Amino acid sequence: MAISESQIQNALKALIDPNTGRDFVSSKSAKNIQIKDGHVSVDIVLGYPANSVMASVQALVAAELRSLPDVTGVTVNIGSRIVAHSVQRGVGLLNGVKNVIAVASGKGGVGKSTTSVNLALALAAEGARVGILDADIYGPSQPQMLGISGRPDSEDGKSIEPMMGHGLQAMSIGFLVDTDTPMVWRGPMVTGALEQLLRDTRWKELDYLVIDLPPGTGDIQLTLAQKVPVTGAVIVTTPQDIALLDARKGLKMFEKVGIPILGIVENMSTHICSNCGHEEHIFGAGGAAHMCADYNVELLGSLPLDIRIREQADSGTPTVVAEPDSAIASTYKEIARKTAIKIANLSLDHTSKFPNIVIQNT
Repeated sequence: MAISESQIQNALKALIDPNTGRDFVSSKSAKNIQIKDGHVSVDIVLGYPANSVMASVQALVAAELRSLPDVTGVTVNIGSRIVAHSVQRGVGLLNGVKNVIAVASGKGGVGKSTTSVNLALALAAEGARVGILDADIYGPSQPQMLGISGRPDSEDGKSIEPMMGHGLQAMSIGFLVDTDTPMVWRGPMVTGALEQLLRDTRWKELDYLVIDLPPGTGDIQLTLAQKVPVTGAVIVTTPQDIALLDARKGLKMFEKVGIPILGIVENMSTHICSNCGHEEHIFGAGGAAHMCADYNVELLGSLPLDIRIREQADSGTPTVVAEPDSAIASTYKEIARKTAIKIANLSLDHTSKFPNIVIQNT
């Protein structure tokens, strides 16, 4: 008896993607099912970048289909397709950008910029087109972390071309001023500069733009919430009570303005001595997990206090590119996948499907 398409559908409906926790039918990942003389062919299109796990997902689907009766052969074509998702009401999307991820912390010194750049690099390593915007006007750090120097070009005299570093498109006020020049600006000038950096940069077909925010809940964060199309926010904290106190304020700010919280990253969660291997929770333990439980958000990952992370970021080659096969890089990639999956589960942006309505007097 020949295998039917409904049998294939039922098998894929019962099969769970271990990365998303959803089956391949309800997530609309399974497409183009074809059967010919007992040979089954199916396309699996993931809604998140997944270079690290794509082979395992492909093998999972192939093994399930081979186990069905009357199946003589299986071909599973796998890839990913990242689409734009909805943002705050009344805020239009950025040209050339599908999704914007804001990385924030209520407090400085928790490793937010280092997390931002490694998150962006990890998303790129997983197969996405990624950019990073350094929104810290007073203390830009991304030029050094990405090892980029020089000034951006402008082909038309109106817009600026993003700088490139390790495959990322990047923009920062640090590219436009001298390294030792302080930005002695009031709030309106700072927010104006942020908007210009965002909208005057010619981003080129980005799946994700990561925005590295300054700490706090001030002018820049308010401008971001009101005028920039943010798909979701990632909160970075340490396990320390003081850091968690401020991180909660940052989380509540995004909630108030209707920006989804994608999850929390706990930085400096533990320290392992490079000499003796002793592990110690210098800043406390379990703080981010408790915060996640309180606010019903996901703990995206925990990162160690490791001298290599600091050294590599300072030298312009962050961990994900300096040691791509290391355990720490693997953690960053897992955080990136979880972040992308949270975005994939958000509602889609349909603004491009609606025609522009123009009313004219005739």
